[in-house]
Amino acid sequence: MPNARCPWMIYGATGYTGRLVTDRAVARGLRPILAGRSPAVEALAARHGLPSRVFDLRDPQTVREAVAGCGVVAHCAGPFSATSGPMVDACLAAGADYIDITGEIDVFEAAQRRDAEARAKGVVLCPGVGFDVIPTDCIAATLAEALPGATHLTLGFETAGGMSAGTMKTTIEGLPRGGRVRRAGRLETVPLGSLTRTIDFGRGPKHAVAIPWGDVATAFVSTGIANIEVYVPIPWAAAVALRAYHPVRRIVGVPMVQRWLQALVGRIEGPTREARATSPTWVWGEARDAAGRIAVARLRTANVYDVTAAGVLLAAEHLLDRDGPGGFFTPSRLIGPRCVESLPGSGRIEIEVRGP
Repeated sequence: MPNARCPWMIYGATGYTGRLVTDRAVARGLRPILAGRSPAVEALAARHGLPSRVFDLRDPQTVREAVAGCGVVAHCAGPFSATSGPMVDACLAAGADYIDITGEIDVFEAAQRRDAEARAKGVVLCPGVGFDVIPTDCIAATLAEALPGATHLTLGFETAGGMSAGTMKTTIEGLPRGGRVRRAGRLETVPLGSLTRTIDFGRGPKHAVAIPWGDVATAFVSTGIANIEVYVPIPWAAAVALRAYHPVRRIVGVPMVQRWLQALVGRIEGPTREARATSPTWVWGEARDAAGRIAVARLRTANVYDVTAAGVLLAAEHLLDRDGPGGFFTPSRLIGPRCVESLPGSGRIEIEVRGP
């Protein structure tokens, strides 16, 4: 089992989010191993007086050797559909707990399928310890507590500010798959822009559209609620454009088109510190039961990237101090249903229950 004396690793430390995690770790007096596939990680580690390891995820033996001896690996190098599997393999082989910052539904599902293996080896697999999906997962878990027997769960968030290159690349990669929801316990694909509703996320009613967010996978694990959708505010005209795009979305999945689009966004820098400081996020959720009762939850957090950096450290420190069983976990099941409230810039989850 990991403990506070175990070394731990940040893989993808030179990426936008990896640097935020590193800066926050150093500010807290922590000494992670900085790692990545680029030699630039050595210069970053030297600047902070930290150890470093350079390795590529394409060589399984090299990855296993690189993570050997680590108590926790914080994986921050996406797109996770390509990188999560090799790192999870290595962590299971080396006995290291695994956390990452994915929001990709298929990555959550793949990690969950390895629950029995992780239990047998005493290794924790907890993807999604950033904004994807700590705030929404906590909203889901607290709603399930407030309204036992809920049959439908709807989540959403509204945020401002730009995206990093890594986030843009993951978004582009996911476009060909369309929308995703959970119905009667099963994942279903729906046309992009086809599910809309008006939601007050915390700043007044907005036209919102369902998106394929990670909670469609994780909230089912956290709550057992069989019907789940996730929404973000999108102007009506943009929603119409999404619906028009859906029939031809597979063109974006052509490898040549993917490479071209990802090259276009490869030089994008994430939002500045100043931009993040003025771009908070409003998180919302609604649970309904068969009797007609409705529970609504709201929460305000810091900017999504600051939540992610703080969430990685929260999960890493929790695991380094933890003595418990392995397996697949969601953030609310690993750290607690209100763990988001301990993150800098986060308020308290407020819940209102109404109905018969």
